[in-house]
Amino acid sequence: MTATPVWSVDPRTGKQRGQVAVEATPADVDRAVTAAHAARAALADRTARVAFLRAAADLLDEAGADVVEAADAETALGPVRLTGELARTTYQLRAFADAVEDGGYLDIRIDHADPALAPPRPDLRRYKVPLGVVAVYAASNFPLAFSVPGGDTASALAAGCPVVVKAHPDHPATSERCAALLRRAAERTGLPADVVTVVHGFDAGLELIRHPLVAAAGFTGSIRGGRALFDAAAARPVPIPFHGELGSLNPVVVTPDAAAERAEEIGTGLAGSVTLGVGQFCVKPGLVLVPEGTDGDRLAGALAKALAATAPGVLLDHRMRENFLAGVQERAALPGVEAPVAPGPGTGDAQADGQADGHTVGAGFLTVPARALAHDPDGRYAPLLEECFGPVTVVARYADPDEAGAVLARLAGNLTATLQLSAAEAAGAPGPAAALVGRVTELAGRVVVDGWPTGVAVAPAQHHGGPYPAATSHSTSVGGTAIERWLRPVAYQSVPDPLLPPELREANPLGLPRRVTGPPAQQR
Repeated sequence: MTATPVWSVDPRTGKQRGQVAVEATPADVDRAVTAAHAARAALADRTARVAFLRAAADLLDEAGADVVEAADAETALGPVRLTGELARTTYQLRAFADAVEDGGYLDIRIDHADPALAPPRPDLRRYKVPLGVVAVYAASNFPLAFSVPGGDTASALAAGCPVVVKAHPDHPATSERCAALLRRAAERTGLPADVVTVVHGFDAGLELIRHPLVAAAGFTGSIRGGRALFDAAAARPVPIPFHGELGSLNPVVVTPDAAAERAEEIGTGLAGSVTLGVGQFCVKPGLVLVPEGTDGDRLAGALAKALAATAPGVLLDHRMRENFLAGVQERAALPGVEAPVAPGPGTGDAQADGQADGHTVGAGFLTVPARALAHDPDGRYAPLLEECFGPVTVVARYADPDEAGAVLARLAGNLTATLQLSAAEAAGAPGPAAALVGRVTELAGRVVVDGWPTGVAVAPAQHHGGPYPAATSHSTSVGGTAIERWLRPVAYQSVPDPLLPPELREANPLGLPRRVTGPPAQQR
């Protein structure tokens, strides 16, 4: 049987740059998962995990120029963007190392026995243990931070779970370079290299989710692809958790008072958010509710001016470019939809950046009366309420708050929802602002006020997820609590102290943070 080659492709030209790997066969996937499963015992050492995560961050930083060059060649995202993404990636690794060292993620709870209670309480001790081998499906739009060395991988390793990554076909060479660095870091810190393995190929991704030794999966990508894997995970003889980040429209509501106060500022800021990364961020604002009238016109004018001045850019691959152009054409053809700045194929202007004409796209936006979206019994305007991946947004002009609310009522789950308020509204003045916050909280995992959703801070309080189809679970894929996806709680009842895991013993030999209830027994 001939191995299927995996090629690195230049998105600026569509030309193959060279073969970097071969697609994994079912036997290859089995070997990778089996080896990862065998590495669990070594990864159980928390001290070794901390050293490994920090060594991985150090090696990625040391090889930064090479990694950024490889990623830019395969994604056209540019050295500035990718240098920042690499810094985010290594920060994540170090942050999870700190979390493992602290031990709070174990959520240790001890309830000492109390026979005087009714009913009597036995001695109970609870903490969290790793699930096992985690399958990670790399994202197209973040070749570092959401791919081989990214947040899913880092959080799973921090939890003590070996990882097998299904590399994204848009950046196979970058994936191989990063995997080699992670494997080197493992060996440098005394762990088996197979705590991290990469496989390539569509069929390999299906084999991976079905493998009986895979205990959980993390995915970032399209609704269609993520739902297929989610269903496969649920259909296994033993279903497994599938933490998928799928699609999101990320609605924005501009109040009339906000438009009156700073229309031009909001329009310009919106343009920057829509075009960041050539519109290829999962939190790009795709639907903006703007009031009718002169203030809304000023906002739309500022948006048009800023988008018209934005240079064309290269999308991640030719399939995405074709889907973007087809999606824009479908939406623009709907009755009542206008394109003040028409998104579409790029022009020769991109030649100045060394990008090949014919492979770029230009940014733009569409407008539609909000009433068309609010009252759409036949679903004609449904495409306007779906994500269109690329530098485009839909501005829906509403006549009154009820009309805006009717549009919001039609939306599915989102990663984010943004409110642009006036200074008085933000200060708590009587009005619709508080009700709006409550309304969009029902729709999204992160609510933004007077900012833009693009740019997801890596912080303990962050939540990057949301109601379906934004995500398939209620967990986050960004921030410290992302580690919780790969753990399960276990309680020990009346287990003698010498037989308990060290984390739960009475003397707390590891010095871990714990929540303790009741006085200890004199003797256990």
